[in-house]
Amino acid sequence: MRVEIWSDIACPWCYVGKARFEKGLEAFAHRGDVEVVHRSFELDPNLAKGDVVPVLDMLAQKYGRTREQARAMEATVASNAQAEGLGYLVDGRDSGSTFDIHRVLHLAKARGLQSELLDLAYRANFAEEQSVFDDEVLVKLAVAAGLDEIETRAVLADPEAYADDVRADEREAAELGANSVPFFVFDRRYGVSGGQPAEVFTQALEQAWKGRGPLMTPAASPGAEGGSCDVDGNCA
Repeated sequence: MRVEIWSDIACPWCYVGKARFEKGLEAFAHRGDVEVVHRSFELDPNLAKGDVVPVLDMLAQKYGRTREQARAMEATVASNAQAEGLGYLVDGRDSGSTFDIHRVLHLAKARGLQSELLDLAYRANFAEEQSVFDDEVLVKLAVAAGLDEIETRAVLADPEAYADDVRADEREAAELGANSVPFFVFDRRYGVSGGQPAEVFTQALEQAWKGRGPLMTPAASPGAEGGSCDVDGNCA
């Protein structure tokens, strides 16, 4: 069985949702027969490379809040992350275009190292004071995941390398009706939107394994409401 996960490195609920999904998968009896594929989704595809600002400044401007109010918003997400055993920095993080990160993740997918790089990128972006929007940081993470440095630099130097793969993932998300992430599709039968509790993911895996029910839309997803970030970059 295949589980496809649309997500963005800039999305805090994708970070939390990945951890919850993995806990749900661990409780699934047939977990050894599940293939997990990560797909690209940009919360703000209009950002240009180099448009990098502190996260708190971005949130304050986007929501018309003070910096202290933006910090309180981040603290709420941080508490959810910490409940899953994840590190989360409220201060000291950047926000920017994730297009290059997705391109390198597709390179990693081609080399069988996608999951390794994704974990490192999430950790760097949310739990460490490393800007994943800096090419040198991204190269360092790629090499740590097992990718070749020269090949990674070549991809970053060519703006069209793996660009079609990223855009294809995003078109498919739109076709499936996904306008927020994380978005999980189970064997093209069952869809779950948001960073749901682990038991919701286990339930979805079990139902998809039985082959029952059509693909559900994000609005009709089962279980308790999970946090997500939409195409306008709004996270709730």
